[in-house]
Amino acid sequence: MTMTGYFTHPSCRKHEMSPGHPECPERLDAIDDRLMASGLSIALEHRTATAAATSDIELAHDRMYVAAIRGLNAELKEQIDAGGADHLQIDPDTSINMHTWNAALHSAGAAIDATDAVMAGEMPNAFCAIRPPGHHATHNEAMGFCFFNNVAIAAKYALERHNLHRVAIVDFDVHHGNGTEDIVKGDERILMVSFYQHPFYPTDWNHSNAKNLVNLPVPAYTKGMAIRELIEASWIPRMEEFKPEMIFISAGFDAHREDDMGQLGLVEQDYAWITSRIMDVARHHSKGRIVSCLEGGYVMSPLARSVEAHIRVLADV
Repeated sequence: MTMTGYFTHPSCRKHEMSPGHPECPERLDAIDDRLMASGLSIALEHRTATAAATSDIELAHDRMYVAAIRGLNAELKEQIDAGGADHLQIDPDTSINMHTWNAALHSAGAAIDATDAVMAGEMPNAFCAIRPPGHHATHNEAMGFCFFNNVAIAAKYALERHNLHRVAIVDFDVHHGNGTEDIVKGDERILMVSFYQHPFYPTDWNHSNAKNLVNLPVPAYTKGMAIRELIEASWIPRMEEFKPEMIFISAGFDAHREDDMGQLGLVEQDYAWITSRIMDVARHHSKGRIVSCLEGGYVMSPLARSVEAHIRVLADV
């Protein structure tokens, strides 16, 4: 029996942006602890990710941008050698340490490795426990805790390297996946569906009207049942019509009612329901092929419980 894959890498715990930053290594510890305590961990096939090749990252990002992110390591080393801080600030929310480049390569690499494994039939689907997250990273800009857009890279990789014709991206983070939108807008091979709290970060984003986007802004304090109704009315018909050959998930869990990063009202059962509906589409059109990548979720207990609910449906246990 093939098992759901679980991809990660030790470098994902070494990247950190400052003491007390919400996007912290402890997020992965909380998830691992929950999977172990629940017994779900033994139902997964654990794999250590390889580093993504820059040529694959450049499927979604500008070549000069990738080179600039790499160059930040040298800039940070000079800063440290001169007695400065051991972090280099990118924007008010986002900074790097000496491990960030390696962590970003392995986060993107996890998504790519999972894509290869699922396409090869080695596992029906996979979850990537990775950080830094990716869905705010645009074609040529790091922002919102993100450097490389893991899901967009994997989606482009599936199209270019595995010769698929249609893939879908599902984003259920509390924040809009503006970086993913920037990368995939107008690409008729990719359907992106999402919901997100609005108005919210990124507040100054100019949304695209591209026909391959189904983005659903919802007001603060929207609860799970209302989200489910929107998904049934808007996501599912478009996905069924599109018939994706593979589905990628930007799995953010900060829309949970206990996560104070946002103000939406989802609970674990909502994430399980959303996952089951995605799986229904995948069974009908995608041979069950799903790769899910961790995005947000910043309060440890609801994050860990929600990831467990999500993976439990993927793993059908």
